[in-house]
Amino acid sequence: MMDEKIFEKISRRIDAYRDEMIDLQKALTAVPAVGPVNGGDGEMLKAQMLKKRLVEMGFTSFRHFDAPDETVSSGLRPNFLTSLKGNNETRRIWIITHLDIVPPGELNLWSADPYAAYVKDDCVYGRGTEDNQQDMVASIFAAKALMDEGVVPASSIYLFFVADEETSGGKGLYHVLDLPEKIFSPDDWIVVPDSGNPEGSLIEIAEKGILWLGFKTTGKQCHGSKPQLGINAFSAASSLVTKLTKLRKIFDAVDPLFDPPVCTFEPTKKEANVGNINTIPGEDIFYMDCRILPQYDLSDVLSEIEKIKRKIEKKFNVSIAITREQYVQPARPTPADAPVVRALQKAVDRVYRVRAFAGGVGAGTVAAYLRKRNFPAAVWSKNNMKAHQPDENCPVNNMIGNAKVFAHLFLQP
Repeated sequence: MMDEKIFEKISRRIDAYRDEMIDLQKALTAVPAVGPVNGGDGEMLKAQMLKKRLVEMGFTSFRHFDAPDETVSSGLRPNFLTSLKGNNETRRIWIITHLDIVPPGELNLWSADPYAAYVKDDCVYGRGTEDNQQDMVASIFAAKALMDEGVVPASSIYLFFVADEETSGGKGLYHVLDLPEKIFSPDDWIVVPDSGNPEGSLIEIAEKGILWLGFKTTGKQCHGSKPQLGINAFSAASSLVTKLTKLRKIFDAVDPLFDPPVCTFEPTKKEANVGNINTIPGEDIFYMDCRILPQYDLSDVLSEIEKIKRKIEKKFNVSIAITREQYVQPARPTPADAPVVRALQKAVDRVYRVRAFAGGVGAGTVAAYLRKRNFPAAVWSKNNMKAHQPDENCPVNNMIGNAKVFAHLFLQP
């Protein structure tokens, strides 16, 4: 049984880190870490700054699993861990957070510079402050509290900071899992604090499949007053968008583990075609974000999309090319009674006085990669669900409370 007095001592130490946690948030936010797919130069500068801070805080054990990438100036995408030795070497506890962020989007929707973090109403504002820096900071200070109090954790602690989560993961955890050295074990407790709810009551054990598709429709450009001389790619693409809604009726299963409990098929990004009103576009490009329940195979979804595509091509005399922007087949869920899930439930109940339940989400995290390799990962975070939004922010109390949840995990026998 865990020593409650030790946990209370650790909790008080975490409370005392308040200003330091805010300071680290500001430092992390000031170093944008946008992947090259999203127009950035990767995470290396942020990783270097973070490692320097960790050394200053007393962390001494580091390992790197960087991925080569010629599309960034450093030539590498950083994946590194720091660890604390515990009493139990047969089971390790992992907290995996990601270094990369999404771009800020429309700057006019932000109240201030998204890369200059500031505190307002006891929340830290800035791009990345919730996704994923809130729990990156929380995990770091949870481990630091044990170091500063001279407490040896029940199990060895591994804080893993990975790249390339926001896009494919190919240069992040996917890269690590494909290395000859296998660093994870089925007996490990693996926590990915990258999804949750404002109550802290959701422990995510399952994720929908992710299918991001690009649709390029090619017709024939002509003058707007002579449509008979061309083929309107925009009209054909618009018809395709509406016909793709049939997918909702074809893949119509309901799974109450998820919210929403159904597959979703949403057209999202639209690229500009012609630059003037009086030209009929000969090319049109749009994208779709599909989140698929685990009982379906993504190849079956693609087959139905191909059928719809061919009908549109025939009707409008266009050609349509489909590209896979992301293709993540659903993984087998982590068991609801897995040891890491039960341990999280104990920790959440102790810190937040909330009974946490196991559920599924439509968003994707690196936990899916682990589940595909039969590692029972659990996703948990108490957050305000402000990720990817203008004025993204995280409550300071979430950083502190979540750090205590992680510390409780570290102390559980």
